[in-house]
Formats: sequence, structure tokens, C-alpha cells
Amino acid sequence: MASLSFSSSLSTTSQIQRLSSLPLKPQQGKLQKSVVPAIQSKIREIFMPALSSTMTEGKIVSWVKSEGDVLSKGESVVVVESDKADMDVETFYDGILAAIVVNEGETAPVGAPIGLLAETEEEIAEAKAKAQSKSPSSAAPPASSASKAETPAPPPPPPPADGPRKTVATPFAKKLAKQHKVDIEKVIGTGPYGRITPEDVEKAAGIAPAKSPTPVAAPVAAAAAAAPVKAPSASPATLSEIPGATVVPFTTMQAAVSKNMVESLTVPTFRVGYPINTDALDALYEKVKKKGVTMTALLAKAAAMALVQHPVVNSTCKDGKSFTYNSNINIAVAVAINGGLITPVLQDADKLDLYLLSQKWKELVEKARAKQLQPQEYNSGTFTLSNLGMFGVDRFDAILPPGQGAIMAVGASKPTVVADADGFFSVKNKMQVNVTADHRIIYGADLAAFLQTFSKIIENPDSLTL
Repeated sequence: MASLSFSSSLSTTSQIQRLSSLPLKPQQGKLQKSVVPAIQSKIREIFMPALSSTMTEGKIVSWVKSEGDVLSKGESVVVVESDKADMDVETFYDGILAAIVVNEGETAPVGAPIGLLAETEEEIAEAKAKAQSKSPSSAAPPASSASKAETPAPPPPPPPADGPRKTVATPFAKKLAKQHKVDIEKVIGTGPYGRITPEDVEKAAGIAPAKSPTPVAAPVAAAAAAAPVKAPSASPATLSEIPGATVVPFTTMQAAVSKNMVESLTVPTFRVGYPINTDALDALYEKVKKKGVTMTALLAKAAAMALVQHPVVNSTCKDGKSFTYNSNINIAVAVAINGGLITPVLQDADKLDLYLLSQKWKELVEKARAKQLQPQEYNSGTFTLSNLGMFGVDRFDAILPPGQGAIMAVGASKPTVVADADGFFSVKNKMQVNVTADHRIIYGADLAAFLQTFSKIIENPDSLTL
């Protein structure tokens, strides 16, 4: 399991100021005052860390420590499941785990407090009281009492937390705040743990809430009360349930994959296919597989060598206004694991020899299946390779991952009848390679030239072992 150190943010929760001013008396024309220094009680908030660039929330897998345990700097406190891996989170401070705010199996947005760390035993009771005010269960009674009051006025905003707090908002809420010139620091969040939602920003901007399934249901319900004969009109909008069906919520990794796939729809892509003769590559593989070399390593090495000659295919476009030439060639390779999909990254694949690359790949796969990858081992890819050839799939198209310029889909190598320049027929092994690319920065001629270079390397693979 991977390990990550974090610095829990400091939150001054109480200040016990014992200021004692002694009687003033003149002394040589000056006033003299004696003041006892202020004594501050410090309780540190343990925040949900951001374990990857795409992580917006995390799930507590388990608490390594229990409430009341004394912690030393560098000790593991909690295991967090991110969208890519499970990671041990360590503390940078000595102290006492005074209270657990988010229990095992529960989720919290990045930046939200998940536990409280006290410096002394005297602060534990105060920390527990603060944890009670932060827990979701404690926030539920005010909401129920407000509903019982049946008053049109909105419920009062939650009391501000003591000391400085980090503003936690969804990415779309931040985008809306910037678009409507709303100071997000002044917006009161109504989401879990005080998280600011897009609806909160729209309310602060004075924008009427967009139509959603919930608001639409209200008029239907009102109409049904006034005229019961119209009630059946709401039934077509509701999808019928299939008997015996089971609804299974996404895991954290599946939710991240879903989010990335939806995000990929915003990028204009195109696809180019290319058939490649693999007879020479198959022969080389038979020689080197005894030394631990995998076909994945051969394909990754060939792709990296081709990218050196075509750097635009290794570039990225993040803002729609410019593109970035990446100085490193980091080949991400899609791997199916239990409960999801992850892309371990072979960093600097063009600079590693074939045997070292294969060894590195085996280590990454083992760590991926054990959910022990470090963030830089799965979020630093500049080009992705997806190979379904081992399953007999002859061709497929891959979806472009966010933040990359291209992804290559490799099919199985199969015997194919081909005709030479003289019209003679023969049987050769061929595989179909399809590349999906961001059309904002990569054009058809760019991909065609890249695939020609890749094909030459595969059909004359001696350079792969140099």
C-alpha cells in the first residue's frame, strides 16, 4: 500500500487569554503595565488530502489509529481510497487523535476535515465537541426542525467555524463563480461538510435555479393535488424498474473513470487506423520473452521511439488556446484491475533499454493490482497505449484520456493473405493499430506520419534491443 505524508492544517480553536493588568502607578513620568502572555490552545484539523490531480473526494478505507491514540510524526493515521489507489496517510505532527470526523466507509471532499489532532489531553473534550458540530449527523437536526416549521424563509446559515477554514467547492461551482463574478469565499455551502455546490453559487449570483428533476416534480405534485386526473401524466417520465435488478453504486475508481469519460466528450477527436506486418516483431518476441520481456514493453518502446520523431503527438492541450510540448515521453498503459481501470506510467520510456523497461513494467503492474501506486506513477502519462490483442480483439477504438494528445489502440496479430507488387499471394501476420487524437493540436498528416514511423520500427525491430 502506498504511503503519503500530509501536513494537517492548523486551526486555532480557542484562545485562553489571561491578561492581568497590574495597578498603574507613575514612575519617573511613565506608566508601567505587567501583562501575562496569552496561552493558545491548538487543535489541528486533519484534512482529506488530494492524492491525484483528478481526485475530488476520497473514501476512508480504515483508520489505522483510534481516538485517544498518541501519534508520533511520520506515523500512518488513516488509509484513504482515491480514484486510483489506496494510500496510507501519515502525520507531520506529534499529538493525540482526539476525534474522528469521517468514519470508515464514508466519503469526504478534498479539503474537508476528517479528524482532529489535539496537543494535550485537556483539549480532547473540546476537540470532540468541535467534531460533533462538524459531523453530518449533527447537521441533520437543524434541517429537520426547519422543515417542521414550514416557513418560507430559508434556514439560517450554519455558524462559521472557529479559526481559518479552507473553502471547499466543486470544480463546476468554482467555474460558475468566476463566470458570474461571485466571491466564492463569501458563499455559504450547503453540500456535504459545507461544500459549495453550483446551486449555492447561482443563488448568490441571483440566478434562478436551472430546471432539474426535483423542481419539475414539485409542479407535477401540485397539479396532481389540484386535479387528480392529471396524475398519470407523470408516469412516462419515470423509467420502469426491471424485476430482480440490483443497483450497485460506483466505487471511487469507477466514479473517476466515469468522470474522465464524460470529460473526454468535450474534446474534438478523430481516429486513424493502420495495418502493420508483425512477422519480424513476433520473431523477436520469441527470442526475448525468455529474458522476461513482454509484448507490452516492446510496443511501449516502439511507440516511445516514434514519438521522439513526432513530438506533436506527445503534446497536450489543456486550455483550448495553446498546446504544450512535453519534454518527457511517458507511456501510460491501460491495465484492468479488480473494480476498475488504471494506467501505470512508464516514465522516460524512450531512454530506458528494453530489458529495464520490461522490469519496470512488471513492478508497476504488481503495484497497480495491489493498489500501491504512487500518484506520479499513474498521473504523469503523456501518451497512452491500450492493448486488447491478448484477448483476440482484432481492432477497437480507444477514448482519449483528459490531458493527453493521443491514445493508441492495438489489436491482435492475425494471419492475413496479402499480395506483393508482382501479384503473388502470401500469408503474413498483421495487426491493426488505431490512434485517437485531439484534433485541436494534432492533424491527420501528423498521425499518418507517426504511424508510418511506428510501422517501420515494428517491421524492423532490431533497433528496439539497442
